[in-house]
Amino acid sequence: KLRQLGAEQQSELIFYQRSDTTGPKLSTFNAWKMAPDQAPGLVGLLSTALGTRGVVKKSRQLFMVGQTRVHIDQVEGLGDFIELEVVLRDDQSLDEGQVIANGLLSELGVEQSSLLAGAYIDMLEAKQPST
Repeated sequence: KLRQLGAEQQSELIFYQRSDTTGPKLSTFNAWKMAPDQAPGLVGLLSTALGTRGVVKKSRQLFMVGQTRVHIDQVEGLGDFIELEVVLRDDQSLDEGQVIANGLLSELGVEQSSLLAGAYIDMLEAKQPST
């Protein structure tokens, strides 16, 4: 995805690799940061080469709880969401990260049945009427 943060802030081209399953999962990514004035040209190039799947408009608040990034998102057309991102240390296992995530979900009162799979763009596409 191409994240454009605003006229005065850096933009980022990000590739995520993660499964579309509910619950804690391993997510790896690569990011390339660019100056704000570079983003429009990259948008044009990528749109021409690959097309545009869609645009997600959201506002995000970020909080740190220990080693967990807590994202509070308001997504236009979808509503409000919380995302937990446990940043593992080199000496920690995926299982340890899942224990941390599940503990924080429990403390926040988030039921396992409330967890979602997929990305915001997937949810927005699912809301579109079939053609």
